[in-house]
Amino acid sequence: MFSVAAQHARVLSGMRPTGRLHLGHYHGVLKNWIELQHEYECFFFVADWHALTTHYDDPTIIADNVWDMVIDWLAAGVNPGEARCFIQSRVPEHAELHLLLSMITPLSWLERVPTFKDQQEKLKERDLSTYGFLGYPLLQSADILIYRAGLVPVGEDQVAHVELTREIARRFNHIYGREPGFEDKARAAMKKMGKKAAKLYARYRTAWQEQGNQESLKAARALLKEQKNLTLADRDRLFGYLEGGGKVILPEPRPLLTRAPKMPGLDGQKMSKSYHNTIPLRADPAEVEKALRTMPTDTRRVRRTDPGDPARCPVWQFHEIYSDEKTREWVIEGCTSAGIGCLECKQPIIDAVLAELQPIQERAREYQEQPDLVRNILAEGSEAAREVARDTLDEVRHAMALDYR
Repeated sequence: MFSVAAQHARVLSGMRPTGRLHLGHYHGVLKNWIELQHEYECFFFVADWHALTTHYDDPTIIADNVWDMVIDWLAAGVNPGEARCFIQSRVPEHAELHLLLSMITPLSWLERVPTFKDQQEKLKERDLSTYGFLGYPLLQSADILIYRAGLVPVGEDQVAHVELTREIARRFNHIYGREPGFEDKARAAMKKMGKKAAKLYARYRTAWQEQGNQESLKAARALLKEQKNLTLADRDRLFGYLEGGGKVILPEPRPLLTRAPKMPGLDGQKMSKSYHNTIPLRADPAEVEKALRTMPTDTRRVRRTDPGDPARCPVWQFHEIYSDEKTREWVIEGCTSAGIGCLECKQPIIDAVLAELQPIQERAREYQEQPDLVRNILAEGSEAAREVARDTLDEVRHAMALDYR
């Protein structure tokens, strides 16, 4: 069912509102979003309901965090003219789909999600024995499926969440996709393709179902994608008819693995607020320079004349992200021979980070001075997202016999 998802060419991604963002967020998520918005129909959302799954006892911090985070999105280059930016709780269809999917999702599926126990272990100080925390992976699935998103950008540790979403979509389609008169409607949809295309589709379908010919399956999917005379419902029927199932109501998404570098913190660990080792995107340039100048280096290099080892130095991790090959060669030669000092080694990093942050900070100031503009962007994005979500929910309600007519 990959092609059904790809047919919609939609990407869905979100962030919990944690406040102002840092370089780790920029390199790990935002740069990827900025590229994707030019290639796909993108939906980027503030996951405020998800924040409540772990911070339900202190919700007052969420509101301020939302505005700070979105300003950083926009300042980094997320373009509301190309991507829909919205707040999850302003699209209540997420919640209704979450409820409806909960009726068919086995409890064991949620309990086996790897991050469920990991988060409980990491957040021992919080009472996470709540239905909301157990069900947050299903809410994530609803976030994706309400937009029929074909691609979900994730790191490898999040692939399990997308796989759960695929299983839920598959189960939903199996239970509810057999609409009355499905085969008759599928054959009627074939006629709309025109004689030549319909004949080709039928041949591909036979080759796939009778011989398991993968090339025929691929060709049939491509053929359906090209058809201009089909409604979305007819196209979904023909995808289901091709594979021997019913109508595909909720397409199965697939993970889009991000190739983001691991952004090191000032101490060499992963950059994270919990480690207090971050460089905020809106940090004062003087503070950024001071933080980088005082970064720890190779502990065995006590004196200026002692040779060092870049592999043991947190500064080298920054060079791997910011420096070109020539600069890295200069660092290796100078460090291992004690030809350069640690402050000399840090200067190219300081220059590169400040140069990267300057335009972001300039745009951030513009948005800070226009709070109504940020609110309007989110209001318009939320309404646009809701229009798409309503269409999906209408089909879901119809499939579940909840559209009383």
